Amino acid sequence: MAGSRTRFRRWSLVVLSAVAALALAAAGTGWWAVQRAFPDTEGEIALPALEGGATVYRDAYGIPQIYADTPEDLFRAQGFVHAQDRFWQMHFNRMTTAGRLAELFGEEQMETDVYLRTMGWRRVAEQEYELLQPATRAYLDAYSEGVNAYLDRRDGGELGVEFAVLAAMSPDHRVQEWTPVDSLAWLKAMAWDLRGNMQHESERAALLASGIDRERIEELYPPYPEQEHRPIVEGGQIRGGEFHADESGGAGESAGGGDAALPPRPAAEVLAEVGADLERLPPMLGPESPGLGSNSWVVSGEHTRSGLPLLANDPHLGAQMPSVWYQTGLHCAEVTPECPFDVTGFSFAGLPGVVIGHNADIAWGFTNLGPDVADLYLERIEDGAAIVDGEREPLRTRKETVKVAGGEDVSFTVRSTRHGPLLSDARAALELREIGARPPVGADGEPAEQAADAPGGGYGVALSWTALEPGTTADAIFDMNAAEDFASFRDAARSFEVPAQNLVYADTEGNIAYQAPGTIPVRGAGDGRWPAPGWDSDYDWTGFVDFDELPVVRNPESGYIVTANQAAIGSDYAHLLTRDWAYGYRSERINTLLGRAVEQGDLTTADMARIQLDNQNSGARAVVPHLLKAEVPGTAARAQDLLADWDLQQDADSAAAAFYNATWNHLLDLLFDELGPDHAIDGGARSWLVVDRLLDEPGSPWWDGAAADGRDAVLSEAMRRAAGELSERLGADPADWRWGELHTLTVPHPSLGSSGIGPMEWLFNGSPVAASGGDSTVNATGWDRTEGYAVTTVPSMRMAIDMAELDAARWIDLTGASGHAFHPNHQDQTPLWARGETVPMPFTRDAVERRAEHVLRLRPS
Repeated sequence: MAGSRTRFRRWSLVVLSAVAALALAAAGTGWWAVQRAFPDTEGEIALPALEGGATVYRDAYGIPQIYADTPEDLFRAQGFVHAQDRFWQMHFNRMTTAGRLAELFGEEQMETDVYLRTMGWRRVAEQEYELLQPATRAYLDAYSEGVNAYLDRRDGGELGVEFAVLAAMSPDHRVQEWTPVDSLAWLKAMAWDLRGNMQHESERAALLASGIDRERIEELYPPYPEQEHRPIVEGGQIRGGEFHADESGGAGESAGGGDAALPPRPAAEVLAEVGADLERLPPMLGPESPGLGSNSWVVSGEHTRSGLPLLANDPHLGAQMPSVWYQTGLHCAEVTPECPFDVTGFSFAGLPGVVIGHNADIAWGFTNLGPDVADLYLERIEDGAAIVDGEREPLRTRKETVKVAGGEDVSFTVRSTRHGPLLSDARAALELREIGARPPVGADGEPAEQAADAPGGGYGVALSWTALEPGTTADAIFDMNAAEDFASFRDAARSFEVPAQNLVYADTEGNIAYQAPGTIPVRGAGDGRWPAPGWDSDYDWTGFVDFDELPVVRNPESGYIVTANQAAIGSDYAHLLTRDWAYGYRSERINTLLGRAVEQGDLTTADMARIQLDNQNSGARAVVPHLLKAEVPGTAARAQDLLADWDLQQDADSAAAAFYNATWNHLLDLLFDELGPDHAIDGGARSWLVVDRLLDEPGSPWWDGAAADGRDAVLSEAMRRAAGELSERLGADPADWRWGELHTLTVPHPSLGSSGIGPMEWLFNGSPVAASGGDSTVNATGWDRTEGYAVTTVPSMRMAIDMAELDAARWIDLTGASGHAFHPNHQDQTPLWARGETVPMPFTRDAVERRAEHVLRLRPS
């Protein structure tokens, strides 16, 4: 939707200017003010927290490989190193997940804090800690000790230049000790950004409230095209309580209880308001986009040069500085049952362990499964109770207080129904109490007029979301790190509850596999696409899909497995996972490229990297023939000629890609002008499929517009407008237009990078680079068409592993190891990333020591 990407709200320009000046004055201007936060990477440091020693090797990119004799010391060292490089990121994230941003930045962040406290992320994380295995708790404790050992050594601007700015803005703020709950709360942030279809659910309600009828809304959200874009698992059945994959098709009866009752438009307005508020919450994994997703695949050794499997992974997340990922290696000096870790991969600063990577036996990758794990319920509230099946159920309540820098504390009451916290109460806490001022629907779901005399009536919106129940995902991370085969990896995956992911797997014995884990609800009625009537218990969740019944496949006949957020399995699967899958353009393109590659055989990690960099716009294949038939004059006609022999590749130096994407942008505005700027359709895979269908329906009312009437007229006008726009921006000659001049990436600092003050943005943001690819291409550099062509979501890292030669694995991060502005490793990987290059990913100690340029020894004091 237009404007749906939420940015972290900034201070006013005047305040920020003052803050910048005060911060530099307080810290001492110049290079020293920045450099004093840089980490010590050589020599020896005494840490009281350690029981034994630990050694940290860093290569030319500052990537640490950590060795210790015990797992506790290993994770203490990891906490110390994370804090060395990324403590501002860690601190900002924990303040966000705790609903404490207003303590840092004042009242403008109160809305975020109220909503996050209403959901209670940190409260859930506190409950989770007690559920975890003793070993997991010990590792989280040890990690916290390592972080705090670093905090004991530094203060203020020594932790990062951001803290100097913060000291000027909020002089009373004090950095508190790190706790295991700070780490666990980050898992809630992951789950929020990857929560499935809740945005679509609220968007549909908003469109209904705007006056669009349901039939036309459904045209904007078509079913997954499984006959054209194959699912991850193409067949299988649940027998004896377990899923059995096969290639015969047919997984059982189609699941799902049908649509929820359509909310009346007044009720839809309530839901739309809450949905709009939620979209303004700061995304934790970088800017949000409909193109958010990931690619991963594994190829059997029968098709590879080495004779063992290859695994590739590139998660697509919002661009942020520093990257959400942190590359590292965690190695027990001697691998034993007591110290089982020997793993290299991508971690999150603030969370111990490795999230994606490999050990000596197995490798794994993630993409978002995207099941529907969150439902909005419209609740009827009367005198402190929710009405369910005609009976009153008292609301559960708790008090919350938001502290506000430079202002008064704000206290409010969180109320919850059987379905979850009332998000509409968050609006009330923000003095937006109109939601309950009049009953928008009656108990039977009829419009407001028929219930206007209900005494004490009012309505609210509650959230049911699997991440609001405590779980054991942290156990899964450590168990995956230590897994030795698919059986132990799959056992670890049982604990990976939220966010539900597609797991791809390869091992040194030659096996490849796929597993869908996660806590996925079973609905009594409805299919989760529309908000549900909370007053009817038929729409309650009745349980969760059993892990053993979730899709799994091992060593398929095809010799490869592709996951790219497409449907995990066909619509005849026995359980409803979601009806709002990504539409499978990326996955089908990868399947096509891999299918060609395995026919030739002899594949290497270099072949995997080439596929990761494919820039084909698969959606353009249906559109370009129609554009070529349309009549346009002058510059637009010359630009149209660029499309005649275009290979659909969106390379940065492509003139045709520049013209096509500008045309596409204007086409969507013209075609869906009824939606208006507040509800503009996104430019990615969903609109690709919608427009593909509409091109074959020239009589559709969608083609009737104010600026152009009829399919051919709309196509012509879109090209005319695109040519005019690009002539102004890139010059009069279409041959000189370049996609990369429009489609640039400037990696933003999530808290201080959009101030509007040049020096501040120069200090904290990355340098701009031209980007290839686009939304929903394999090289998925997404853009928000309502705000321009600049890149917002990216392949946040890339990794390719050959199980026969682990030291030959390759990886790249979006930015670099360091979170400190101007550090040599702050953005040293970005130019390589933009060119599609990778760097070595050493694993064995010999390889690590050969590449080491800095060695730091940590010892107990």
